[in-house]
Amino acid sequence: MILKHISILNYKNLEQVEQDFSPKLNCFFGLNGMGKTNLLDAIYYLSFCKSAGNPIDSQNICHGQDFFMIQGFYESPDGSPEEIYCGQKRHQKKQFKRNKKEYTRLSDHIGFLPLVMVSPSDSELIAGGSEERRRFIDVVISQYDKEYLDALIRYNKALQQRNSLLKSDLPMDEELYLVWEETMAVAGEVVYRKRKSFIEEFIPIFQSFYSFISQDKEQVGLSYFSHAQENSLLEVLKNSRYKDRIMGYTLKGIHKDELTMSLGDFAIKREGSQGQNKTYLIALKLAQFDFLKRTGNKTPLLLLDDIFDKLDASRVEQIVKLVAGDNFGQIFMTDTNREHLDDILKKIDSDYKMFEVNNGIVSDRKESLE
Repeated sequence: MILKHISILNYKNLEQVEQDFSPKLNCFFGLNGMGKTNLLDAIYYLSFCKSAGNPIDSQNICHGQDFFMIQGFYESPDGSPEEIYCGQKRHQKKQFKRNKKEYTRLSDHIGFLPLVMVSPSDSELIAGGSEERRRFIDVVISQYDKEYLDALIRYNKALQQRNSLLKSDLPMDEELYLVWEETMAVAGEVVYRKRKSFIEEFIPIFQSFYSFISQDKEQVGLSYFSHAQENSLLEVLKNSRYKDRIMGYTLKGIHKDELTMSLGDFAIKREGSQGQNKTYLIALKLAQFDFLKRTGNKTPLLLLDDIFDKLDASRVEQIVKLVAGDNFGQIFMTDTNREHLDDILKKIDSDYKMFEVNNGIVSDRKESLE
C-alpha cells in the first residue's frame, strides 16, 4: 500500500497540511518541536486508529480548536484507490471510515495498512516495564492475525471483570470467579500459543538484522516467559485467587508475560551502551517490518523518526544500506540535520521527496543535493 496524499486539519501543531508523497522515500527536516514527528504520528494514526504517543484522542486536537481530521489517500498493489478518514470532535465519539463507510469496530481496521515506526520513544522497550515489551509483541501479531487480536480483547475484558471482583467487599463466590477465569484461560491460551510461535520465528530474523548493523561486533538474544508455561492457565488463575484477593488484582496470567532482551549473556538494560541499545531497537523494528512483510503478504509503510542519533558512522552506513535496498517499500524519514538526509539520498537510486517542517507548516524542498 502506498500513501499518495494526506490531508490534515488541527492535529497537534499541524493546523492544515495538504501533501503529496513519493512512492519510495520521503524526508522531513526541521528543528525539534516543529512538527516532524506529529506528521509521522498522523500517518501512524491512519493505520492504528490512535496516536503512537498519546492514547487520549481529544488531547491530540490543536490548542484552541474543537476537532481534528486526518485523511489518507492510498493506492493498493493492484492500483485501486483507498481512502481512510478519521475525525475527532471534543466530547464526541471518534469517527473512522474506509472509503466513506464507518467501521463498526476499530479492531477490524488493524492490519489493513501495516506500518512499522522507529522512534526515540522506542527506548522504553528496553528501559520501561514489561507492558512495553508486551505491547511490541501485540502490535506485530495483531497486524496479521485477527484471531489473536480478538482473543487479546476478550482476555483483557475478562481480566477487568475479575479485578473488579477482587477489589469488591463481597464474599468470594467461586462460581462467579470461574466465569471470568474460564474466559481468561481460553482466550489466554490462544494469546500464549501465538506469542510463543511468533517469538521463535522472530528471533533469528532480529539477530540477522543486528548482526548486519553492528558488523558482528556483538551477540544479542530474546527470550519469552509466561505463566502459561507453568500449568494450564485456568489452574494458574485458580491457584492464585486467594493471593490475588489480598492484593486486589490479578497477579498471574498472560498480562504479565515478559520478553527478556540480552546483550551477550547479560540483560541489555544493564550492559548496553547508548549505541548498542539504539542498534538493538532498530534491529527489532526492522525485523518487525520483515516479519510483517513475510507473514501478511503486504509491504508495510516504514516510519523512521530521528533514528541516527547516538549511532557511530559505521552503524549509520549499514542502516542506510538496508534502507536503500529493494526490501523496503514507502519510507518516511525525519532528521534535524538536513545533511544526514542529503547523504542518504546520494546513496539511494530511487524516487524521493524532501520537505521542510517549520511551526507545523510542511513545504516541498526541491533544490539540488549537489
